[in-house]
Amino acid sequence: MGGFFGVVSKRDCVLDIFFGVDYHSHLGTKRGGMAIYDKESGFQRQIHNISNTPFRTKFEDDLRDFHGCSGIGCISDTDPQPLLVRSHLGLYAITTVGIINNAEALVGQYFSDHGHQFMAMSSGKVNQTELVAALINKKDDLVSGIRYAQEQIDGSATILILTTSGIIAARDKFGRLPVLVGKGEDGCCVSFESFAYHKLGYFNHYELGPREIVKVTADGVQTLSPAGEEMKICSFLWTYYGYPNSNYEGRNVELMRYKNGEILAQNDQKRGLAQDIDYVAGVPDSGVPHAIGYANACHTPFARPFIKYTPTWPRSFMPSNQKVRNQVAKMKQIPVPELIEGKKLLFVDDSIVRGTQLRETVEFLYESGAEEVHMRSACPPIMYGCKYLNFSSSNSDMELLARRVVQELEGDEGQKHLEEYSDGDTERGKCLLRKICEDFGFASLGYQSLDGLLEAIGLDRDKVCTYCWNGKE
Repeated sequence: MGGFFGVVSKRDCVLDIFFGVDYHSHLGTKRGGMAIYDKESGFQRQIHNISNTPFRTKFEDDLRDFHGCSGIGCISDTDPQPLLVRSHLGLYAITTVGIINNAEALVGQYFSDHGHQFMAMSSGKVNQTELVAALINKKDDLVSGIRYAQEQIDGSATILILTTSGIIAARDKFGRLPVLVGKGEDGCCVSFESFAYHKLGYFNHYELGPREIVKVTADGVQTLSPAGEEMKICSFLWTYYGYPNSNYEGRNVELMRYKNGEILAQNDQKRGLAQDIDYVAGVPDSGVPHAIGYANACHTPFARPFIKYTPTWPRSFMPSNQKVRNQVAKMKQIPVPELIEGKKLLFVDDSIVRGTQLRETVEFLYESGAEEVHMRSACPPIMYGCKYLNFSSSNSDMELLARRVVQELEGDEGQKHLEEYSDGDTERGKCLLRKICEDFGFASLGYQSLDGLLEAIGLDRDKVCTYCWNGKE
């Protein structure tokens, strides 16, 4: 994934950008960057690797050198950015969030016109943000270039461009991610997360529609290209990677998760499942609100049988050595023996993707004395790697737990019946649940239904992307 934040102000706004970007750290763990514009000294830019050090720590020393009344920044799980670009469209900084599935084809197409080149990374691949800029630069103005780039890209691209006169913000063509504008006393900001600017004294001002392109200045927002009608916003904003106090399309993340857990519990009650439970718990951290909703609905005590030790390992920072990584994963889980030993526990996780960490968690709970461990997923079985964003992206769909188990159960024939395997009420669906329970040692397993998930989100289902569950675009 990734996040972004930008400001155009009548005063120096470096600190606003610094804290605004830092408040997007839950969306990425690889790189962070800031680009600032000052009328006197021009553009300043810095990019740091944040794989094992938080954004805030890496950029604190840069603040004394940054100055200006406009700028953008990003948290990136992909390539280094923002980039500074000089072309016939002028000098500008650009950052993007999304994924380009046809990157190699676009690079080849670009090379067909001799005289063009890209800076290659060590892997030989091209920085995706540089590729977006190259596509934009094929046209005679930034707005036409953005529209052209988004049409050429198979995937998605949300774009922020910092120019000498303001910020141009473009939501991707199907609105898979949000773009929000806040307004304050001295200027405006543009952000992925609304809470990031609320803490800085900005108020909700405008939310871009899908495909919409706007120019943000200190005085307000100007639409440069109107919004489209078709939207496919990513449902995982609510299920997993959205921050609890965020709102997307008017739907709050935390409240959605409570509702989602409530629906899960109601479904279990209808089926007479998991009635004899001592505690309901959430797999920290994003599984916790789903579990609270479940516990409230079934009137079973909510508890935290284990805690993640965050002072030493505050995020997903991991060493490159696999042996050390495994040890770190174990060290992060601190049990509360009084809530585990001899207890029947039901855990709710936001999702089950590959199952690696979940297996380790279940083994840890049984080693700590749990009598039974029941598991619930707050979303349906993930059958397809995401091809629009970086969530659940993988080299092969067979890396996904559900697809892997289907293959083990029925081979290639099973891949023709994924819809049945996704439904826990069908015979194939029941086989999937039994197999995973056997492999992981669960006393029971349940997935949220797609209908239940969409009910919890509360948007028209045609406006929500569900590709990772049903493969439908």
